Amino acid sequence: MNTDIITTGPQPLSMSSREIAELCDKQHQHVRRDIDAMCEGLKVDASSFGHIYRDARNREQTEYLLPKDLTLTLVAGYNVVLRKRIIDRWMELESRAQAFDPSKILESPAAMRGLLLTYTEKVIALEAKVEDMREDVAAHERLTKAEGSLNITEAAKNLGIRPKDLFDWLSHNGWIYKRANSPTWLGFQTKCNQGLLEHKTTTVLRADGSEKITEQVRITAKGLSVLAKLIHPTARLIA
Repeated sequence: MNTDIITTGPQPLSMSSREIAELCDKQHQHVRRDIDAMCEGLKVDASSFGHIYRDARNREQTEYLLPKDLTLTLVAGYNVVLRKRIIDRWMELESRAQAFDPSKILESPAAMRGLLLTYTEKVIALEAKVEDMREDVAAHERLTKAEGSLNITEAAKNLGIRPKDLFDWLSHNGWIYKRANSPTWLGFQTKCNQGLLEHKTTTVLRADGSEKITEQVRITAKGLSVLAKLIHPTARLIA
């Protein structure tokens, strides 16, 4: 759990509404609602505790960072089990804050070495993460620039999902459709115009010598790259 906000020095300790939600087994939006109601009753400006963070999809979201008195006031209306969790957590935060004394670190060579080693390990881990991201970006660029296209079954294999699931997703999300009384899937023109889909037309010679024209919707390399993000974010991009 890394949503708690711990500050030292001139900044007081605070607890995020996200951590309160997790400790109290509540949805974050409900905790924010309770905080708004509490601040309104106390004639306190809730926005003064507002803080912007980015969620797992890199979208900006709002949370509250509450001091101890308001945190305990908030959970006073919750049951005793939840109040106990919050009080225990606050005791832990205060204990950690008291144990951390920057001046002592500067006075202790051993503590300073430990701190430097910790930061070095974090930098190495960050560099490794950046390198992984660089490889993902390179794979994405190779895939986007690749030529040719795949039928939906082949695309499903590249995305690591079942063909049936891919057909269902495409049809429910405005990528493909069927004409009335036709078994053939077609791509919506908007997706074709965006270079995500294309149609392959094949002429088949019947036994009687007549010709039959068949049409198949196919997913382009660009389309596959977009689908890898929309449908299966962890799918491996195969260039």
